[in-house]
Amino acid sequence: MSRRAVITGIGVVAPGGIGREAFWELLSEGRTATRRISLFDIGPFRSQVGAEVDFDPISAGLEARQIRRMDRAAQFAVVSAREAVADSGLDLAGLNPERLAVSVGSAVGCTMGLEEEYAVLSDGGKQWLLDHTYGVPHLYGYMVPSTLAVEVARDAGAEGPVALISTGCTSGLDSIGHAVQLIEEGSADVALAGATDAPLSPITSACFDAIKATTANNADPEHASRPFDRDRDGFVLGEGSAVMVLEEKEAAERRGARIYGEIVGFAGRSNAFHMTGLKPDGREMAEAIRVSLDQAGLDPTAVGYINAHGSGTKQNDRHETAAFKRSLGQHAYDVPVSSIKSMVGHSLGAIGSIEVAACALALERQVVPPTANLHNPDPACDLDYVPLTAREHSMDVVLSVGSGFGGFQTAMLLARPGAVEYGRN
Repeated sequence: MSRRAVITGIGVVAPGGIGREAFWELLSEGRTATRRISLFDIGPFRSQVGAEVDFDPISAGLEARQIRRMDRAAQFAVVSAREAVADSGLDLAGLNPERLAVSVGSAVGCTMGLEEEYAVLSDGGKQWLLDHTYGVPHLYGYMVPSTLAVEVARDAGAEGPVALISTGCTSGLDSIGHAVQLIEEGSADVALAGATDAPLSPITSACFDAIKATTANNADPEHASRPFDRDRDGFVLGEGSAVMVLEEKEAAERRGARIYGEIVGFAGRSNAFHMTGLKPDGREMAEAIRVSLDQAGLDPTAVGYINAHGSGTKQNDRHETAAFKRSLGQHAYDVPVSSIKSMVGHSLGAIGSIEVAACALALERQVVPPTANLHNPDPACDLDYVPLTAREHSMDVVLSVGSGFGGFQTAMLLARPGAVEYGRN
C-alpha cells in the first residue's frame, strides 16, 4: 500500500491570538485582527493598516539567547512548531532523528532583522558604505532564508531532510506539499511542515505602497480587508506562522494519534505571464485544482468547502472565482467558499500554512469560517462566499488554494479521516 501523509498536530502564531485554539476562536466568531500598524512609524506610508501578532517571546517560552539570535519570523516558527509537536503527542526524543524532516516556507525571510541591522550599519541610511563590524554576530543568518528552517530543525533535533521553500505567497502550501512528498517517497516518517513570515516593516510597506496593492482604508482598519466585496481596495499586510506535524498514515494510526485530516492532493502551476498580474480566466489555478483532484481520485462534487486565496484585490478575487467555475463546473455554485484573510490579513508566505491549519480545524469541527466584512458582494464574484458569520456544514473534503507573485498557483486537498473512499492515482 502506498505511503500517505496525515496531520496529527497543529501549531499557530497568528494575529488575534497565540495558539491553535485562540486562532480558531477568532475565525469561528468572525472577528478581525486588523488594525493600525504599531511596530514602526507608519505615518509616511500610504497604507497604514496591518494584522499584527501580539507576541511576547519570553511568554512564548523562548530563551534570551534564542531571542537575541532569531529574527521575529524564526521565533514565530519555533513557537508554532513546539505547539504542533505537543498537540501531536509525539515524543521526538524517541524518534530516529534521521527520519524527522523539516519543511518551512517563507516569502521574505528575515526581513525585520535585516532592516533593523541595515538601519544601524548605515546610520539610518545616511552612509552609503557600511561598516560590518557594527552588525550583530548572527547578521549572516538573517541574509540566508534557510536559517528559518534550520532554527526549527535545531529546536526539534531533526536530522532528516531540511528545506526552506520560497515561492512567494504560495510558500506555505508548497512547503507542506514538499513535506508530504518526503513522507510518500519514504525519505521521512515525520515532518514538521509549515511557514512563517514577519514582513511588517518599512521596506515591505514601501514596496507594496509603490504598486498600490495594499489597502488605503486607514480610517477603518478593522474592516479594511474585504475579499470579494465590491468596495475592496487592496489587501491588508499581516504576519504569523503555522506549523503542522505530518506523519505516515499507518504509523499514526498504530500509535492511536488524533488525525485532523489527510492531504490527498497537491499540485502547482505557473501562468508564465506577469510578475504580479493574473489572467482573468483562472486557467492555471483551475489546472492545479484539476490535477489535485485527479491525484486523489475524487470528483469535483466531493469538495465540501473551498478556502480561497481571497486577498481582497479585484484582480485576484475575480481570477480565482473563474478558476473555481472552470475546475468544479456547476458544483462551484453549491460549495461554500471563504477567505480568512478578511480576519488575519495576508502574511505573504506564511498565510498558506495558516490557511491549511484553518482547513484542518474546519474539517475536525465541521464549521466553515466566514469571510468577514463582506457586505456588498462584487457582482463578478457570484459564488457562496459565506459572509460575516461562520456556518456549520458537513464536509469530508476541503480545497485550499494559493496565488503568488511570479504566477504561482497551488491547490491542496484535505480529507477527513475515514470519511471518503478513494484511490490515489
